[in-house]
Amino acid sequence: MAKLFIFLGSIMGFLSVALGAFGAHGLRDRVTEKLLMNWNTGAQYHMYHAIAMVLVGILAMKLANSAQLNWAGWSFFVGILLFSGSLYAMALTGITKLGAITPLGGLAFLIGWALVAIAALRGA
Repeated sequence: MAKLFIFLGSIMGFLSVALGAFGAHGLRDRVTEKLLMNWNTGAQYHMYHAIAMVLVGILAMKLANSAQLNWAGWSFFVGILLFSGSLYAMALTGITKLGAITPLGGLAFLIGWALVAIAALRGA
């Protein structure tokens, strides 16, 4: 799983940069400032958690067979899809009700970080 999270985290990082650039250059004059801020928040958290996925992969190499790290990596991945994905979709469509999904992604991020902490304590 370690290599998988390093791979997925790297792909997520790549997408975060690409989507951030698209927001800065392609959406600037096409959406409201509020929706552009939402897009940027999505890209920012997307990158933070892409890096977190890479770190989970690196930690998994040190703390072999850690179920907590496995779940943390998937929680970060789901968080990116739900949190950032909902903000991207909201900016592109203008459907603000999609913001109801965003907190679920935030919860997935929180779960991921808590699991990393648990894995660190158990692996020490």
